[in-house]
Amino acid sequence: MRWFVYLIECLDGSIYTGIATDVARRYAEHASGRGARYTRAKPPRRLLGAFPHPDRSAALRAEHAIRRLSPQAKRALCAAAGPVA
Repeated sequence: MRWFVYLIECLDGSIYTGIATDVARRYAEHASGRGARYTRAKPPRRLLGAFPHPDRSAALRAEHAIRRLSPQAKRALCAAAGPVA
C-alpha cells in the first residue's frame, strides 16, 4: 500500500500537511469538516500537492521534514512537482 504526504492550502492562506493512503478521500473529509482540528478551524481552499511514499514510515519522515519548511518553500515544492492529478 502506498502512502502519500499531502499539502492543503487553507482559506486563510496557511498550509496544512498530512499523510494518507487515499488523498481524495482525506481531502473530502477535511472539506466536510470531519478532518483534522486544524482544518475544521481553517477550512481548505485547495489541494496543493501530494507525494507518494512506499510505506507509512517513509511518509511520516517526509511529513516531518516538510512541516519544518517555510510556507514559501512548501509552495515551491508543490509548484516544482507540477499539478495534482
